[in-house]
Amino acid sequence: MAQSAQSAQNPSTPAAPVVNPSIFGGSGQVTAHTTPQASVSSLASTLTPASAGSSNNTYIMPNSPLKNRAPMDGYRPKVTRTLGQRPACLVNASVTYCGNNQIYAFGGFDQYTDEVYNHVLRLDLVSHQWTLVDNYGDIPGVRMGHTATLYKGDKLLVFGGENEHRTYLSDLIIFDLKTAHWTQPQVSGPIPKGRARHAAVLHEDKLFIVGGITGHDNYVLDDICYLDLKTFTWSRSWRFVGRFDHSAYIWGDRVWVFGGLSEDMDKVSDLWWLDLKGNPAFESPPQIGSLDRAVLARNASSPRPPYQTAQSSVVGSSGYAANSRTPQVNTPSFHLKAYAPPAPGAISALKFVSGTNVPSQMQGIHFHVYSSGTLLDFVTPAATITSRECSLSALDLGTLRWQKLAEGREIFKSGYRWHYCTMNEDGTKAWLLGCPTEAGAIDLGANGLEEYLSDIMEIDLRRYGFLGSNLASEARTDLARPLRTCSVEPPSKGLGADLAKLFNQPPETGSGTDFIVTALSRDYDEDEIMGSALLHNGDADEGSQTWLAPDAPTSPPIHVHRLILQARWPHFARLWASQMAEFHTKKMHIPEPYSVVKAFLYYLYTDRIDPTDDDADGAMADLSDVAGLLVMSNIYNLPHLRLLCVNRLSKELDVDHACIIWYCAGLANEEWLRKRAASFCMTHWGRVVRTAGFQRLPRAALVELSQEVDMEGRVVGGDELDLFIDGRFGDAASAASRRKESVSSSQTQMLGTEDDEDDGMEMS
Repeated sequence: MAQSAQSAQNPSTPAAPVVNPSIFGGSGQVTAHTTPQASVSSLASTLTPASAGSSNNTYIMPNSPLKNRAPMDGYRPKVTRTLGQRPACLVNASVTYCGNNQIYAFGGFDQYTDEVYNHVLRLDLVSHQWTLVDNYGDIPGVRMGHTATLYKGDKLLVFGGENEHRTYLSDLIIFDLKTAHWTQPQVSGPIPKGRARHAAVLHEDKLFIVGGITGHDNYVLDDICYLDLKTFTWSRSWRFVGRFDHSAYIWGDRVWVFGGLSEDMDKVSDLWWLDLKGNPAFESPPQIGSLDRAVLARNASSPRPPYQTAQSSVVGSSGYAANSRTPQVNTPSFHLKAYAPPAPGAISALKFVSGTNVPSQMQGIHFHVYSSGTLLDFVTPAATITSRECSLSALDLGTLRWQKLAEGREIFKSGYRWHYCTMNEDGTKAWLLGCPTEAGAIDLGANGLEEYLSDIMEIDLRRYGFLGSNLASEARTDLARPLRTCSVEPPSKGLGADLAKLFNQPPETGSGTDFIVTALSRDYDEDEIMGSALLHNGDADEGSQTWLAPDAPTSPPIHVHRLILQARWPHFARLWASQMAEFHTKKMHIPEPYSVVKAFLYYLYTDRIDPTDDDADGAMADLSDVAGLLVMSNIYNLPHLRLLCVNRLSKELDVDHACIIWYCAGLANEEWLRKRAASFCMTHWGRVVRTAGFQRLPRAALVELSQEVDMEGRVVGGDELDLFIDGRFGDAASAASRRKESVSSSQTQMLGTEDDEDDGMEMS
């Protein structure tokens, strides 16, 4: 689903087509949540306690201007000039990534010519060439504010929008990407109210429609309904939340709605979600009641004439004419807003109030996309915000915590304005489409700066720790608990979860365990662990068990089920199939810390590494253990474990574990996480150097971490720091203030209790 960015006007004005403010999938206020502190791991608990004499007035600061500094890991998304028949910077068009390195744009309104289009254009991401697509069949009328959703990889589902006469539409038209033919299927059931600037999202062959605006007064709809794509039957409409220009996503059997404009035309930052699981109304095909209309006849004027580029004499700024100007005849709709019942299932809402890591929704142009159960917020440059003030932030829908992934200049170049955003289905790449704003940046004529979608920026989200939606675990979605509720035993998640109750139980108890795993003893010298075991970088054969001295003490046995290891751990399956020593002895030694190995084995049972209060036997991993798990995921090539580790370590990065995370990320070749942890260490240097983890790093690692500072960096403290804060060093004073606030916030966070976690959030 594509989203657009435009300048704001009052949508109730019945004049020319509305030019609305950005995709506002997240326009609103700012918010903050305190990241919960991780418990002390077995690795860190035996280390020397951190010094209490840390100072608040000493920092390592860059001496060179920020604008001359490159991102720490050297990655910056590249802006590329497109070729061919560039489309105009249309308002409320749809821009959708459709696989095979192709982006399709459809419809939209040209704010310079008042022209509404129904062209189909294709952008090849390899050649960066725009092409006007010849299309045939039931060509839809001109429209804007519609949605275009990719279905089964080769079809675009276009729903709703408004035409040049400001008539709100409720028709569904399907564009076949292979044949370039439009078809308008016969639908049944209560057709929803015609609308524009709504949200559409797919889930289990159902197209959900949420909100939008409609009517002569442009009132805001608060409904949700769906079209069953197997029978093309509309469900009834239910009340949910009144929004338009918002974003929607389905994850964890919930419909999530974020941002947009409310019924009072206010920019909001509220997050709403509706539970779908367990509700027959959402799980079974909709039934046609006595008040519903039977199958609707096609429009008498369909099929429309084949696509012709010269059917209209009106030529927009893009240089090509609009399709047929025949007014779109809207299909009848049945929507009784006053009598619509509330949506079945629990409806929850969360308002973000303030916070340093939360992007402000009040300024800039926002784009929202979703990957791996995470909402990504691109804050892009606008007339009221510079590239330095922009950012890329992420909201984890499982924990409802924000984190900032990149500062503005690390991702956005100055002199560009971005109008659309789209993402691939894997959730690993996103593209921004826009144009330059500075004269001379592009040769499109004197008035051509903001009239064409002439540039595209590709963002590789894997460089920010996202491995894609395809690796998102079903178990993770089921176990996501955004709100604190009473502890209720979850239902069975399958054989592995049931066997997890017998994890590490001796066979004589009737547990059925038939294999033993040992690790390094808890009493083994921690210097040896940090300096030897963790220095193993995976270059050796993964079957090698000689990383440490052969006389290293071993841990007590961990009792497991061989079937689980064989099914879930490819390395073990290969050992067993080859009838190695483990096959005959029914024992295996893993030369890693006991707590890390135990957490690793428990992950094989449950697909989880997150701590919960009701986990028995202390099997779940804290941050130090997760850092060790990250190394193991690299050694044994377990991508899903890697995803869980990277996500958690980046979200819960703190002073006590920063250098451990930095060190293990380097061993696991996780460059993005390593640079993020290094940046955190530099910001909180005075505290980090007093932690036990820092003091136990190998000498070579200490030198390498110290060199992460900027080449011209220096320690500023005492009287010089006061001069720095007073403004002697120019714009950097605000940076120092932010660093002090960050340190103070971190200290408060560590002293806070669990009851403080809900501060700054309004629940309804």
